Amino acid sequence: MSSPLVSVLTPCYNVAPWLEAAVASVRAQTWRRFEIILVDDGSTDDTLAVANRLVGPDLKVLHQPNSGQCSAINAAYRQAQGDLIEFLDADDLLHPDKLRVQIDRLQQLPAGWVASGAWARFHRDPSEARFESEDVWRDLAPVDWLVSSWSGGGMMHGAAWLAPRAVVQAAGPWDERLSLINDFDYFSRLLLASQGVAFCPEARSYYRSGLPGSLSGATSRRAWESAFLSTELGSKSLLTREDSPRTRRAAAINWQRLVHSAYPAVPDLVARGEVQVRDLGGCELEPGGGATFQFLRRVFGWKFARRAQMLGRRWLHPAP
Repeated sequence: MSSPLVSVLTPCYNVAPWLEAAVASVRAQTWRRFEIILVDDGSTDDTLAVANRLVGPDLKVLHQPNSGQCSAINAAYRQAQGDLIEFLDADDLLHPDKLRVQIDRLQQLPAGWVASGAWARFHRDPSEARFESEDVWRDLAPVDWLVSSWSGGGMMHGAAWLAPRAVVQAAGPWDERLSLINDFDYFSRLLLASQGVAFCPEARSYYRSGLPGSLSGATSRRAWESAFLSTELGSKSLLTREDSPRTRRAAAINWQRLVHSAYPAVPDLVARGEVQVRDLGGCELEPGGGATFQFLRRVFGWKFARRAQMLGRRWLHPAP
């Protein structure tokens, strides 16, 4: 594959202020063989109008009734012609050399590897981004990567990856039942369908954070149900590949982290998560928090401390 075509798949929902910058970051790539597929998922703002203004030989726009991010990505993939697949959220950005660096690396490896890259968060301007190395910022076998990541070794947001079409096909579609942390299930499957992860430190991507109404910040009942289902599916994928003390420990840590996040919003799901933790052998992970939270946790337990923390936030920031 001397000059592969890259398909950039971008689901779009109410992203009018940021979409043009995301597309510009693809059009600025030093790797010139790409196609961009935007799928407007029933936006209620000017997203579709912005997308239509961006149409060109390298970019096509699809429109569908609001069906969720996973549905939009699957729709984009069905139109994709590329040898390699890049998943790019419409508010994130790519460094100009991102695709070229990863393609150069993959061409040096046997078929079936996926590429990752350095990434950092920003709020308004990518110059704010600070790239801080994590344990998963290295070449790893798929199971080793998941164990490290779930045990606290870091993550990769979707745009950091570049995957051969054959691996994407083997991983299967995004699960359209999911919303919150849908990528946990999907990228677990993607990595396990690969031969390994090749880390490319110069392949940088920028993860926009702190947007109001973002999917990652959703806390509805439906969103929590998605998070628990995604965690269940991702854990099953890993344990099916390797059921060992290290994978069970990593899965227990990940479940415990979700339990900490979801308490006390969805007590029934929290109870289900606690059963998973026990069945996997238990976990000693304690939730993070400030000095007051940690004092209350040590004296009264983390659940009391969490409720007190939430009451304090409501008192300081009452609902209008």
